[in-house]
Amino acid sequence: MGKKARRNYEGMNNVEDIHARHEHKNNKKLTIHDLKPIKPINEPQKQMFESYFSENFIVANGSAGTGKSFCSIFLALNDVLSKDRPQKKLIIVRSAVPSREIGHLPGTEDEKLEPYEAPYKDIFAELLGRKVAYDKMKKQKIVEFVPTSFIRGLTWDDAVIVVDEVQNMTFYEINSVITRVGANSKLIVIGDQIQTDLYRRKNDQTGIAEFIRVADRMDEFDHVVFTKHDIVRSSFVKSWICALEDSNINF
Repeated sequence: MGKKARRNYEGMNNVEDIHARHEHKNNKKLTIHDLKPIKPINEPQKQMFESYFSENFIVANGSAGTGKSFCSIFLALNDVLSKDRPQKKLIIVRSAVPSREIGHLPGTEDEKLEPYEAPYKDIFAELLGRKVAYDKMKKQKIVEFVPTSFIRGLTWDDAVIVVDEVQNMTFYEINSVITRVGANSKLIVIGDQIQTDLYRRKNDQTGIAEFIRVADRMDEFDHVVFTKHDIVRSSFVKSWICALEDSNINF
């Protein structure tokens, strides 16, 4: 074999080795040691952590960009990835608004839901240090993404259930989700009363206010309120939302 051919062959082996190592890393089972440690950076986040570790259910309500979803996923993974915790699965529930009837959209069921899962892929990548972490855990059935259209008749045992964007659900949908909670499961409900996509649909009305009113009567729930002062996404987003709220503009 000539020198040039040998170099090409050796180079090909190196590429194959890199791919093999990369594949091995991706196939390695994620554990609690892969989870990036984070600390709450505002008072409501601190309240979320304290409530969760006190075994209480959580209603996290308030301004966008305050870290509600990020903290919820971290807290859930902290249990799901721990061997000594009864919760073995993270279930993310979200309404497919503005196109709740996803059957009318083109593509497979997974393709229709992909836009709604994108934020969680980014959160998982940041918390676990791998771009494929969300897809990997979903494939292993450790993580499940469930639109509200498909929950009837289900019972969720031994799970952490994160209900996101609850302002985009009717009270009927919210009630359907809440009544799925089974044994040894935890519940975090996230929303923002001033942001809802349901206004586009004549017969839909957000049920977040009614849900909060019921949850506030229950000892199982802690209600954590986030305001514009707790925004951590960026200084521009904080400035925009502050100006928006001060302008009294209703969506």
